[in-house]
Amino acid sequence: MSKDGGVSQQRVVEILEELLKWTRFSSLPGVRQTLLDLLPTDEHKIAYQNSDGKGSEEVAKLAGVGASSIQRWWKQWIKTRIAEPLSVRGGERAKRVFSLDEVGIEIPILKSKAPIASIPDAVIQSVEKPEEEKKDE
Repeated sequence: MSKDGGVSQQRVVEILEELLKWTRFSSLPGVRQTLLDLLPTDEHKIAYQNSDGKGSEEVAKLAGVGASSIQRWWKQWIKTRIAEPLSVRGGERAKRVFSLDEVGIEIPILKSKAPIASIPDAVIQSVEKPEEEKKDE
């Protein structure tokens, strides 16, 4: 307590920090489940995690989807409050509210969607045949 009998500003800050800690802890399971419900695919998770102010084209490229999908997802995420709107010159972007790893959701790595025709035959053959078979040839 302060000299005048009131609570010191430092003590108020300590109490608020403690409340914040317990609020985060108690809401974590609900936040995690909401994110899992709203981010059903790896592409959704990658797009969400990268929605940190980047443009829709950049996020789309990272997630392996079209920019129109990102814009549609952003609207849903903003509406459900898992993202915040970011006004930028030329439009609006979204910024995620939560980091997936902070709530215990693994951030997937996008698998390459390169067409088979662009992969050299030697690479395809080395993947298709186990080492033992190659030695027998």
